[in-house]
Amino acid sequence: MKEDAIAIAGFHAHIYYDPASRDAAARVREELGARFEVQLGRWHDLPIGPHPKAMYQVAFSPNQFANVIPWLMLNREGLDVLVHPETGNAFADHTKHALWLGEKLEVNVEFLRRIGTT
Repeated sequence: MKEDAIAIAGFHAHIYYDPASRDAAARVREELGARFEVQLGRWHDLPIGPHPKAMYQVAFSPNQFANVIPWLMLNREGLDVLVHPETGNAFADHTKHALWLGEKLEVNVEFLRRIGTT
């Protein structure tokens, strides 16, 4: 079954960091907030949910994708970034629909299976 991009309500970019790269993550976060129409999520200094490392989330609408993602490609300061759509299927969004900038980290798929499709 083909899926339609019209089903994408928005996007999330998860910016991963560790103690040594937290300052870089802060610079990227500040620039994202200043340059684009995004919603900046809270800092999570420990792994949370399906995420294997400390991270913060950046939420943005489909019409911002063409602006935010190219900027992140060039300005992520070596950080690993998971980008995924919001379709209502958390498992598929974080796995088969995801794209990675930098290293592809292993998300906790069992957590995603437990929370289902919402």
